Amino acid sequence: MATTAERKDFAANKQMRAVMGKYFTELGQGPAEGKKTAWCTSVGPAELLRALGFNVYFPENHGAMLGASKMATDVIPLANAQGFSPDICSYLTSDIGSFLKNETPLQKMGLSGVPKADVLVFNTNQCRDVKDWFQWYARYWNVPCIGIHTPRGTSEIDGALIDYVAKETEALVEPLEQVAGTKLDIDRLREVVALSKDCTLLWKKVLKSATHVPSPITFFDGTIQMGPAVVLRGSQDAVDYYRVLVDELDQRIAQGVAAVQDERLRIYWEGMPIWGKLRDLSSQFLQLQICVVASTYCNSWIFEDLDPADPFRSMAQAYSSIFICRSDDFKEAYIQRMAQEYQIDGILYHDAKTCPNNSNSRYELPLRLREKLGKPFLTINGDLNDLRLYSEEQARTNIEAFAEQLMQA
Repeated sequence: MATTAERKDFAANKQMRAVMGKYFTELGQGPAEGKKTAWCTSVGPAELLRALGFNVYFPENHGAMLGASKMATDVIPLANAQGFSPDICSYLTSDIGSFLKNETPLQKMGLSGVPKADVLVFNTNQCRDVKDWFQWYARYWNVPCIGIHTPRGTSEIDGALIDYVAKETEALVEPLEQVAGTKLDIDRLREVVALSKDCTLLWKKVLKSATHVPSPITFFDGTIQMGPAVVLRGSQDAVDYYRVLVDELDQRIAQGVAAVQDERLRIYWEGMPIWGKLRDLSSQFLQLQICVVASTYCNSWIFEDLDPADPFRSMAQAYSSIFICRSDDFKEAYIQRMAQEYQIDGILYHDAKTCPNNSNSRYELPLRLREKLGKPFLTINGDLNDLRLYSEEQARTNIEAFAEQLMQA
């Protein structure tokens, strides 16, 4: 029977709002203070940019904000009118549409709009769209756009691949120095990489707490809590925040506080969040007493290969090892391990219409994993930002049927 349990907020949220608020304030004040702004893809060389003194802005974070605030669907058509296909990344189209309309959630945070880039730096480890996205702004502002072209579909991250990506990363240094007006201090880079490593290990502890039964945290919590790991890695603020959050999670476990009251089932979420429906989906799973305990998405910001002793090669290895740019064999083995580690009862795949790179239900993978794990799966059709591609009624009905199937398994 459905429960009337309510979602449990974290006491640490107050500190996270302060940390994120400080980040956006510094972005807005940067030009007046003489600081340059570098745009960076979410799994790009942020450490290098911080070490050179840039304020670092992540437009994919802005895309998620547009989705969560439900502004995306209204502004996407403006980007379509500029020649961007409705079928490409809706982070891209919502961000550019927002820019063209001059309406953004950032305005509620004291910024007049997105911060103007002095340089844009991409890594194609996620997809080609990020390069096309950044090049549009580079043309608009007449500023440099440089980046790293990471091999995709890889099974093994070998020395040759690391050498290639490391050299591409090192090649960014000279043009970035020209924009920054300063030389790279290798010791400062090592400090930033060390902070990123500390952040990533703490973030891993946050997510690993969900292996506990019952889990003290859900996937939906994780999509909010990951903010500092995305935009503030390489900073002391991120490290300090996650220490507080880990302590709170440890306390929850010690006191038997469950994220989902009377947790009955545990689900793995594979694919992108549906940003505009996170609260609704969270509430539905809460009422069904199902905890979505883990996801590939939130784990994408665990970079254990970072090593301050060898910053360029370790960044190359860390950012080339992410799930999205790996082979299907790797992905299959990875999800299998996650399913076992988190003791899941079933897998939910989100097939995001405009994000084929993060939709892993299209090439038989769910069937292969069902055969190996003996666990049911459900595929939901939708999108990360464009809610026109998502049927809430259909999704709710399918999730309810999936819950019944899991109860009977």
